[in-house]
Amino acid sequence: MGPIGIFDSGYGGLTVFREIVSKLPQYDYVYLGDNARVPYGTRSFETVYAYTKECVEKLFAMDCRLVVLACNTASAKALRTIQQCDLPLYPDLRRVLGVIRPTTEVIGQYSHTRHVGILATPGTVKSGSYPLEIEKFFPDINVYQQACPLWVPLVENNELDSPGAAYFVEREIDRLLKQSDQIDTIVLACTHYPLLLPLIERFLPAHIHLLSQGGLVANSLTDYLHRHPDVENLCTTGGTTRFFTTDNVADFEEKAGIFYGKPVKAMELKTLLI
Repeated sequence: MGPIGIFDSGYGGLTVFREIVSKLPQYDYVYLGDNARVPYGTRSFETVYAYTKECVEKLFAMDCRLVVLACNTASAKALRTIQQCDLPLYPDLRRVLGVIRPTTEVIGQYSHTRHVGILATPGTVKSGSYPLEIEKFFPDINVYQQACPLWVPLVENNELDSPGAAYFVEREIDRLLKQSDQIDTIVLACTHYPLLLPLIERFLPAHIHLLSQGGLVANSLTDYLHRHPDVENLCTTGGTTRFFTTDNVADFEEKAGIFYGKPVKAMELKTLLI
């Protein structure tokens, strides 16, 4: 038995993590941010897989039998390979989940026009994961994607209220909406983007439904544990949270509180790969 592991390439996964802890406070958690090698969004599939696999194995070594990839890029580029090729090699029960499926399996409940927009990093857009997953559950939905390459740097440099942030948020929203005038639902397919929510809502037509992933992932994890008591029984329930980063602890703690919503104390965990 052990804690539930939460992995992200950096800080963004903390917006998902805080929703999970709010929904399921009874469990023990370990959060690992691979800040030393961020960003993942511009890296190749092979590199993202190698980095993600190493961090998942570190969480396994910390007795996590269930790991959530609270990162869209890792979920898009590494999750399936880890599930299909790596997990079967372990003699005991281990599970790795992502953040894309919890969003795509419910999106049909929100869209009436069946035209859905995706705002994401270039890596997530290039992977095609959202159109593929949405088609599995709702083949009648039309999906339009827009990469937002500067949104993550704006968030991580705390430029949320700057004129530059307003310009680039409005630009990418306009580019997405020009793809179809029937879009009635938009997914924020990056865990950094909730911090830009006030800006996004300023430039978004009032009739468009905006979906943020944190609550959807927390609800999905709750349902998953209910449906899989064999996994749930492996998760300890002490209500504790621990934070690890692969980079400087002081830097992590300074920014992490913005994403998590309250101060955090972290420890450093070195990575092995370059």
